[in-house]
Order: sequence, then structure tokens, then C-alpha cells
Amino acid sequence: MTRNIGPVDKAVRIVLGLVLLSLIFVLEGDLRWIGLVGLVPLLTALMGNCPLYSVFGLSTCPLTGRK
Repeated sequence: MTRNIGPVDKAVRIVLGLVLLSLIFVLEGDLRWIGLVGLVPLLTALMGNCPLYSVFGLSTCPLTGRK
């Protein structure tokens, strides 16, 4: 799998993922599941690959083509 997420993009995704996951504890009732959306940016950051970037041919990684 080719990396297409750079270091700044990775940091933003991790912070965003953690903020969204924290909504599980902040929101009440049926809205708590919205916090699970935070898993998407968190997992893509940890994998270093964003499937949507691959589809559109984008990359924020300074060393493109890195495996």
C-alpha cells in the first residue's frame, strides 16, 4: 500500500479523530454514535493511506511512492 498522507495531514487526522471520539462521552442518547465517525480519520492516519486520496490521485506525503 502506497503512503499518501504526510506528517501534517497525519497529525490533523489524529487530533480530529480523537475529538470526534470524545463526542461519545459528551453527547447523550442516540447522538453518541456520531463519535464513532472519529475512527475513520484515526485509522487512516495510523495506516498512512487514505482511500479517497488514492481514488483522486492526491498525496500530501513529501516522499511519494513510498511503501
